[in-house]
Amino acid sequence: MRIFKDSTAGREQFERLMEERRRAENPEQWKALRRGWCFGEETFRAELLEQMGGQIGTQHGGSERQETATAKAERLLAEELQRRGWDEEELTRRRKADGMKLDLAQRLRSETTMTWAWIASHLHMGTAGYAANSLRLQ
Repeated sequence: MRIFKDSTAGREQFERLMEERRRAENPEQWKALRRGWCFGEETFRAELLEQMGGQIGTQHGGSERQETATAKAERLLAEELQRRGWDEEELTRRRKADGMKLDLAQRLRSETTMTWAWIASHLHMGTAGYAANSLRLQ
């Protein structure tokens, strides 16, 4: 495929060639592109999420917002675990209502939009209701 000139005729030729290619290929392979917000490898997606950090606007859909919130929550969790010298095993070893877990849960609730279910699961705090009530009673 060769486009000789950036002109109306050249762009129309390019459009025709792309449409022919689209019809000749398997439509299932394009489903993710049509329905998703990002097409590429995980590292590319992570870079985009980092760039979008504080710039989510009304033009961004729910999947973009949720993925950005999840990326932020995972980053905060990783930072806190590293700061404390904890790993996943340490989280499971500690009580569900451990004071340091509750501090971390509070930070995640105040700085992200993650649900209690997500927080309870990632901090190994039992059910969402138990985690929320434990923080309330602290």
